[in-house]
Amino acid sequence: MTARQSAEVLRALGTSSPEGVPEEAPTAPDPSVRPTERALRLGTLAVLGAALALLTGQAWLLAPAAVPLVLLVLSLPRRGEGLRRLRGEAEVPSRRVFEGEPVTARVDLSFAGVSGWIDPGVTPGQGLELTDVRVHGAVVELELTARRWGRWTLATVDVDAHDRGGLTRRAVRVDLGQVEVFPQAGSGTLTPIPVRLPDRIGEHTSRQSGEGLEVVGVRPYVHGERQRRIHWPATTRRGGAIQLNQFAAERAADVVVVLDAFADLRDPATGASSLDDSLRVAAGIVRAYLRSHDRVGVVSVGGKVYWLQPGTGEEYFYRLVQTVLDVRRDLNFNTPDLNRLPPPALPHGALVYAVTPLADSRMMDVLGGLAERGNPVVVVEIPIGDPRVSHEEPTERLALRLWRLERGALRWSLVEKGIPVTPWEGGDSALDLAFGPLMRTRLQGRLR
Repeated sequence: MTARQSAEVLRALGTSSPEGVPEEAPTAPDPSVRPTERALRLGTLAVLGAALALLTGQAWLLAPAAVPLVLLVLSLPRRGEGLRRLRGEAEVPSRRVFEGEPVTARVDLSFAGVSGWIDPGVTPGQGLELTDVRVHGAVVELELTARRWGRWTLATVDVDAHDRGGLTRRAVRVDLGQVEVFPQAGSGTLTPIPVRLPDRIGEHTSRQSGEGLEVVGVRPYVHGERQRRIHWPATTRRGGAIQLNQFAAERAADVVVVLDAFADLRDPATGASSLDDSLRVAAGIVRAYLRSHDRVGVVSVGGKVYWLQPGTGEEYFYRLVQTVLDVRRDLNFNTPDLNRLPPPALPHGALVYAVTPLADSRMMDVLGGLAERGNPVVVVEIPIGDPRVSHEEPTERLALRLWRLERGALRWSLVEKGIPVTPWEGGDSALDLAFGPLMRTRLQGRLR
């Protein structure tokens, strides 16, 4: 399938437009002194009254014109009260939040003169929702809610400061900068492991003997070993020949999560985004293995290739997610060359999880290349729903049936290559349900 054909298929499936691309900010306000709406209204009434008096020759019409004129004179700022040198400084306590969490910001205004009131105008960035604006003196407090993961512009605040009489105003623009919204990681506790584990201490039982906790057999006693390891039933059965418990070594695994960012598809039935679900699943896999003290890395393939070599530690989770926060900016049909990645990105024998909706033929090439490397590969399929068709049209019903058959053949071809395909159905325990069948045996890649 060519790139053009892939584009047509993705559009039929409901490919969403790339998000995360910065929108054009509103036009910056004029920082000079400007009349307010109140001043314009009063001035307009005074001019109209004077013009009517001159045109009609009726002197009494000057009385209605004098009232707004007197109000203008009384409201003029006194000496030293005009707003001068208006500035704003932003303060954001936390620029890293998870989906659904609030983001608070504060804008401190400084100016010379006397201000009557502050009128802020807020333009929140994509993925954020403005929930509250509070003004306390010369301080503007904002509260926003993070709705979607990504690296977003937090907000643009245009503050109008009015003088005490409400006749003039000055404006200042304050940019609150960027905020990183992390996805809500899928909940999972099961961690399937490959057959071959690196020689590094961890929590997974390996097939080699060593200083672990799980007993895998008995062996004869060697002088100098600990007596508390004696297996007394076996020693008794062998006529007093001392037998010791033999333990399996405990090793850590190397895991790499490959994220399919070739496109962002929308499920026609639910409106769910495949890219959103993919990153949540990938974050759940990363968190589950990091809790087992394994080394985890990430590779994002799409318009650009992002990667971070495997590491460990709870803080490493945030580094892994930060690596792929910009994938929405790079949705296009350029095919990256996975073989050009540095060797540390895909250690030999590392267990690879490919999180993909299986909707792009280029991802199949990536999966084939991973299998050829000899790495054990597991495909976590993100559901995208069936294309929209009219059930009254026989041709469209036939096309839908062929599309489903092709999807089934695609999964079968992966299984034939030794790549298990586990569907992710969503929900709190979706990861454990998907990985449950993989716990029956250890995963083995293609033998070279």
